[in-house]
Amino acid sequence: MGRPDNSAESEALRLSTETADDLAVVRVDGILDATTRDRFAEHLAAVAAEHGPGMILDLSNVSFMDSRALGLIVHHWQANVTTGGRFALVGVQYAKTKVMWVTGLAQRMPLYDTLQDALDGLPD
Repeated sequence: MGRPDNSAESEALRLSTETADDLAVVRVDGILDATTRDRFAEHLAAVAAEHGPGMILDLSNVSFMDSRALGLIVHHWQANVTTGGRFALVGVQYAKTKVMWVTGLAQRMPLYDTLQDALDGLPD
């Protein structure tokens, strides 16, 4: 999904998408901040348009996340839940995504250790 790009932004963030149990699984590798937000937003919008409601974000390989990226994730979480879709985050690491805890969203959002945990734990 997406177009090849050799820019520094491309090196800072790699995104891929697959499906599991009829859910889009977006794997995020790199930095989620102001420099990569637009690319991340475009990718998530394309995934939502192609796959419909239901998304899992695998943040296992995120090296840093700021509040702008978190706001985008919250937007997709709310959009999925509002339309009856399932949504989860997997592999969230406190040291790299502290903003989730500072804002209190880590206690509200569906967090799972692994993709399989999310697939087993999300309601049908």
